[in-house]
Amino acid sequence: MAGATAELTTLAIVGLLLTGFAFLAGLSLSGLAKRWGPALGLVDFPGRAPANRKGVSRAGGVAIWLATVVVLGTGALVFIFGRTWLPGAVGRHVDGLWYRASELLIILVLSTGAMVVGLLGDLAINLGWRFRLAAQVALAAALAASGVRVTLFGPVTAPLVGGLVTVLWVVLLTNAFVFLNNMDGLAAGIGLVAAVLFAAAQMQVGSLFAPAVMFVVAGVLAGFLVYNRYPAQLFLGYSGGNFLGFLLGATTVAGTYYRYGAHDSSFNVLAPLLVMAVPLYESVSVLCGWWREWTAPTVAFDPQHFSYRLLQTGLTPPEAVTAILLVSMGAGLGTLVLHRADALGAATVVLQASCAVGVVAVLEIAAVRRERTGKPQQPLPCPGTAELGERR
Repeated sequence: MAGATAELTTLAIVGLLLTGFAFLAGLSLSGLAKRWGPALGLVDFPGRAPANRKGVSRAGGVAIWLATVVVLGTGALVFIFGRTWLPGAVGRHVDGLWYRASELLIILVLSTGAMVVGLLGDLAINLGWRFRLAAQVALAAALAASGVRVTLFGPVTAPLVGGLVTVLWVVLLTNAFVFLNNMDGLAAGIGLVAAVLFAAAQMQVGSLFAPAVMFVVAGVLAGFLVYNRYPAQLFLGYSGGNFLGFLLGATTVAGTYYRYGAHDSSFNVLAPLLVMAVPLYESVSVLCGWWREWTAPTVAFDPQHFSYRLLQTGLTPPEAVTAILLVSMGAGLGTLVLHRADALGAATVVLQASCAVGVVAVLEIAAVRRERTGKPQQPLPCPGTAELGERR
């Protein structure tokens, strides 16, 4: 018992050190991106927002991508050349982590591809939404074809079905984080909450691969948020939304949810749905809005985003972001008990998450009704929204 406690303590310390290193990397590279982004043509001029009259760098996505790659690459080098110096509690897991290194490499390469597609948009190269969507689907299909895909059980076990679910999941999340990138600190804040909750949920079932990646993502995003919080000095850009959404989507697919022979509940497979409840709601609500009004998809200022709807209830942008982050946490906290939940417990956790997201839906419906009845509402766009100068 004492040995197990000591090992858990050692792993927790290593996790904190990894997160701290990632935070410093994210903070340092975000500072450089803030300074050099405009010189590289990565700049936004949201002139309608008084708080952002000056050009603001849109190189935050590049900083997040580079920081993540640097930290994970450094960790790989430590495993290769410094294995004998690692604590015993960590060294025992090196073989297992190294066994999954190829999955991590595939995820990073494809996430980098998603980042590059977004970066072209940040550089004012108009690719069109059809090309961007086709590129996302192709990258997600490559992920599934490589073997990193949803593994279904029960009556549905066909790899093709799992591959299709993987493509849909990753593409939805990639676009969700692009859509969420509309207020200072919103997309990165949701990503931070999701990374922490998913890492904690994965540790509950003894997984180390996904938590290690999520600790890095959480640390990098925390460093980035120093510059991205209201009023933002650095924007995430299309590149950051694409990279963050694809990386989180792919890592949740690669996670471990059920161990045969253990006492873990198979209902733990619901964890990604709870952790990503808010991004999924954003993606589905925006897509339904476009379909209902027959408007062309755009990631520019668009009242279809539920964050803008919240502004019409009287919230300020920082208050709206805080409210959405709290809803995201409330919906995802149930993942910490799913691994031991029976059918009733799992249903309760899912209902709890649905109620949390339902609060946002009720507020959004009230804002829409107010808009249609012509009652006074807060003007849009308003100070503090992040990328109001985004191009269609």
